[in-house]
Formats: sequence, structure tokens, C-alpha cells
Amino acid sequence: MSEKPHYHGHRERLRRRVIERGAQSLSDYELLEFALFSSIPRGDVKPLAKALLQEFKSISGVLAAGGEELLKFPGLGENSVAILMVVQEIAGRTALEDIRESTIITKWDKLLSYCRIKMGQEKVEQFRLLFLDKKNRLIADELQQKGTVDHAPVYVREVVKRALHHEATAVILVHNHPSGDPTPSQADVEMTREIQSALKAVDVNVHDHVIIARKGHTSFKSLGLI
Repeated sequence: MSEKPHYHGHRERLRRRVIERGAQSLSDYELLEFALFSSIPRGDVKPLAKALLQEFKSISGVLAAGGEELLKFPGLGENSVAILMVVQEIAGRTALEDIRESTIITKWDKLLSYCRIKMGQEKVEQFRLLFLDKKNRLIADELQQKGTVDHAPVYVREVVKRALHHEATAVILVHNHPSGDPTPSQADVEMTREIQSALKAVDVNVHDHVIIARKGHTSFKSLGLI
């Protein structure tokens, strides 16, 4: 009789642990393993999960990687990549639901968590607008621009146009720094003042401008820049 592979029963043990102790009992690589089980029905996926974490630095980095990048990774096929992209989208929509029906100011930590999920691991700059109603509830979240590793073009007229379209009374500006450093640049400060001035003319308030990065975040309001 041939010797059973070392990973024999591993999947069932992980399933039982999730049922009995919850998914929080799994390490990052085990969570990735579990996500890959359905797309790779046989074999040991632990080395693949660990290799993904090593390449992309964290589980959020794996999930935030684009489809084209993941398809180039050895061992990942289209089914596996699609599953990872769906998991990322579920995480983003769940985080969005947590803030949509409540006053944003009272759920600031959850807002930051949502922004980190959507932008924290991006390799190019993105600029988002969060539109709020008079009760500071989220009306809409729109990705306005994608740019390069250190710049995303922002068109002030378009920002005003979208705020009027949503009949927003306030906005929160959000963009990411792929460098990992959330410190605002002088260009960030000047752009914020231009947007603030243009929106003030149509009676729309800029509550904050948040920079998201792997090393944390920066709030213009907390820095006294708004």
C-alpha cells in the first residue's frame, strides 16, 4: 500500500476548525488555502498560499493584486484568480455596507478600513470622492481618476459637477500613496485648496482629505490643513 501524502486530511481538518472555532482561528496562509480549495480540488496548496504571501507581502496585498498580475503567478489559473478577486470584492462591499447607512463621522474607523481595502495596496495613485448628504450619510463613492505611481490627475470642474449631480452637501476626498508614506505633498495641499474653494462656491463642504498608504493614513483635518 502506498504511503498517504503528508497533506492527506488537511483540508478536512481546516474545515472542521472553521466550523468549530470560526474562520478567525486560521492564519493568513490558511485563509488563502481555503479560498483556493474549490479551484484546486486536489493537492497541497499550502506552498502556493505561502508563496503568494511572500510575493505580495500580506493577505490584503494578494487580494488587491490585479487579475493580470495574479494570472502570471505560477500555480494560479483563471478559476483561482477569479475566486481571489471575488473575495476582495466581497470584503469591499461588506465594508461599504458598514458605513452606508450611518453618519460617517461616527464610523470613521470603518471608513478608513473601507478605504484601505479599496486603495491601500494599489500600485498607482487613485483619487476617490465620497459624497455625503446633509446628515453626513454616504450617498455615493466614486473613483474619479487613476494615475501613475506618484500622481493622479484631478479635474476640479469634474469634482464640482459630480457633487452637484449627487446633490451632496459635503465630500470627503481620498487618495492613496503607493510609496507607502501617507505624508501629503505640497501638490496635495494645493489641489485640496483648489477643490475646497470651488466647492465652497456651490455650498458644498470638504469634510476632510484622507491619504491612504501601507504605513498608515493622514487626515488633512487632523493636520489643520482643512
